[in-house]
Amino acid sequence: MTPIKPYKINGVSFVASRDSIKENNIKPIINVNANYAAIMPFGFIKNLEHPEIIHNTDRQWFGETRAGAKQYINELHKNNIKIMIKPQIWVWRGEFTGLIQMKSEENWKALEKTYSEFILEYAELAEEMNVEIFCIGTELERFIDNRPEYWFSLIKKIKTIYKGKLTYAANWNEFDRTPFWSKLDYIGIDAYFPVSQSKTPTLEECLKGWEKHKKEIISISKNNNKPILFTEYGYRSVDYSGKEPWKSDRTMNQVNLEAQTNTTQALYETFWKEDWFAGGFIWKWFNRHDEVGGEKNHMFTPQNKPVEALIKQNYSLK
Repeated sequence: MTPIKPYKINGVSFVASRDSIKENNIKPIINVNANYAAIMPFGFIKNLEHPEIIHNTDRQWFGETRAGAKQYINELHKNNIKIMIKPQIWVWRGEFTGLIQMKSEENWKALEKTYSEFILEYAELAEEMNVEIFCIGTELERFIDNRPEYWFSLIKKIKTIYKGKLTYAANWNEFDRTPFWSKLDYIGIDAYFPVSQSKTPTLEECLKGWEKHKKEIISISKNNNKPILFTEYGYRSVDYSGKEPWKSDRTMNQVNLEAQTNTTQALYETFWKEDWFAGGFIWKWFNRHDEVGGEKNHMFTPQNKPVEALIKQNYSLK
């Protein structure tokens, strides 16, 4: 008798927009055989040392607010797409959230208060909407390193509100130090691991490039007895896409569709067949499918590029 393969989370990171969404915005997600979407409301802070998070205001795009997230979830659920709510912080000028660090105890306390307000608002929405997964934070390395007790306390509070599955989106170079995996359901990783130094990485190079990282990932999974979830994964359609996959620098603009396809295929071949691997969310997917991506686009989105067919094929495997 053939064993039944474990269910995989075949997800897209659904980008918030100015507008509400309709069924025609969801059809392209269904067409790539995705069964999950990450919904990403945003909070904003002025700089890396500022403790106040502004969120859920009428100055934000609709999709970045609670009302927008609720409308997106409703429409996606109607179409049998499951949800991970993944609230994120945007530092003005786009500075890296992992570097958020306060200079005084007073400001740390203020940040904890405002972050709790931000995250618990969306934990409440997750419970209200029967959302399948809730992500408690994204790439907040220094915040966690400096205030671990706060995070354990926050997880306890979230669990009094939300009864579904929990994860945290650790950056690829912090997940091995995140202290609270035992309290969550998935070890979440934003999987921008370097896998090749080549201008056009080959599939074989990328498979080899994954070997060391995969061993580390398996070790963390086993030590915590938790499955791995790639809360984000993906590559740009650009030269050297496997070298520093986290870079979104627009000066890197030499389109290389083959590089994007080969790096993505290597990730699928390395992880999707593994029982301890829960699945992942491709970065990133826009709601106006016909107006984005394409073969002249050098950014992350797979839409209207050869890699979209590869995702559809991988997400179809049972």
